[in-house]
Amino acid sequence: MKRTISSVLLAAVFVCGLSGAEPVSRRDAARLQAKLDRITKNGESRAKAATTSITEAEVNSYLRYELADRIPPGVTEPWVSLLDNGRLAGTATVDLARVGQSRKSTGMLDPFMLLTGSLPLAVNGVLKTKDGVGTFALESAQISGVPVPAWMLQEIVSYYSKSSSAPNGVTIEKPFALPSGIREIQLAKGQALVVQ
Repeated sequence: MKRTISSVLLAAVFVCGLSGAEPVSRRDAARLQAKLDRITKNGESRAKAATTSITEAEVNSYLRYELADRIPPGVTEPWVSLLDNGRLAGTATVDLARVGQSRKSTGMLDPFMLLTGSLPLAVNGVLKTKDGVGTFALESAQISGVPVPAWMLQEIVSYYSKSSSAPNGVTIEKPFALPSGIREIQLAKGQALVVQ
């Protein structure tokens, strides 16, 4: 179950855009790990309703210190910002040449044939959760400050989120089950409240 929560955090890196950076620390990473352990334990026992507050600093510290070895090669410097009204923002530097090489080209004007090397990817959107199900509504995506269409972002997300349990990767706007008996996640500026 802990792996599922980590997967949700990793997926969030690919479906968000940057708003600003805070310092990260091993202490905040350890604090979030302890909270994830409690969320998982409570979800397994289903003993009682619980709420857990998670800060933006804890999320980014966890990405840096606990998930660094699980972030796919070709993705660096992930950052997630928690905003008001369910909005998320974050960035990552992404090696787009890997994505382009993995897909069948549609010709000389294929955008992935024109994009090479590692470039900053920024994404903004809204996370909605209710009754144990979450959805992400994309608002905007940019590569090096240039707006890109949703299909292009989906290609990038699919490539970098492939796994044995998801051979085609994550579909950005597809509803997903929240792990560990989580009923909803409420986002406010700089923090999330996990409700079980």
